[in-house]
Amino acid sequence: MADKHDQSMMDNLYWWGVPTLFRAPHTSPEGADIALVGVPHSTGNGTTERDQHLGPRAVRNVSALQRRAHGGFQMDPWETATIVDAGDVPFPRANDNEDCIQRITDFYRDIDASGARPVSIGGDHSITGGIIQGLGRGKLAGGEKICFLHLDAHTDVFTTVDHFLGAEKSAAHWGAYTADQGLIDPSGSMQIGLRGHPRTLDWLQPSYDYGYNVVTMAEYRQRGAADVIAQARQVLAGRPVY
Repeated sequence: MADKHDQSMMDNLYWWGVPTLFRAPHTSPEGADIALVGVPHSTGNGTTERDQHLGPRAVRNVSALQRRAHGGFQMDPWETATIVDAGDVPFPRANDNEDCIQRITDFYRDIDASGARPVSIGGDHSITGGIIQGLGRGKLAGGEKICFLHLDAHTDVFTTVDHFLGAEKSAAHWGAYTADQGLIDPSGSMQIGLRGHPRTLDWLQPSYDYGYNVVTMAEYRQRGAADVIAQARQVLAGRPVY
């Protein structure tokens, strides 16, 4: 299409054309600044009776509509960065959680080696463990442990049993096992928004035991956004953050 304005109009019609993430080219992350990745995995909860694995395809189908400039920041990311769609992590053994987590790890090690920064569309929260295994102490982290900004209702630092409905590296365990592996630094990480009706009243204790900086939802509401953001900036400053 010769006219760039016509092309821009068509690119925002999410029902038209090949549905890559945000119309980014589907290519290798080599030489890219940002690699968009689909992680269609949902066995990290110990059951396939959920639909998280459909997330990447659903986002692909509508994301073209959001290929826009940012008015608030006065920045067009599609002009200022090289962004590619690196595709989906392949899961030929989709019902085998441990195999899937290893495949995520291998996929992200390749992305880390390329130097592109990944943006991931899941997928249940077990994918974070595989991603951190691929990035921890790697090129993007400068060989250091990763710190993370974790916004969630759940701690994902489950240690009471070593599996969740049979999934060992589950959506509930990654905050513990990646710390045990020496890939993340809990003391340089934030967990914000933790809440809900837990199975036991000591559900937060593993996070405290590992040294995470915890802000429950009740504390967040009491302190306010500005105070919590100030703490997060202080804790995460100068660190490799996921």
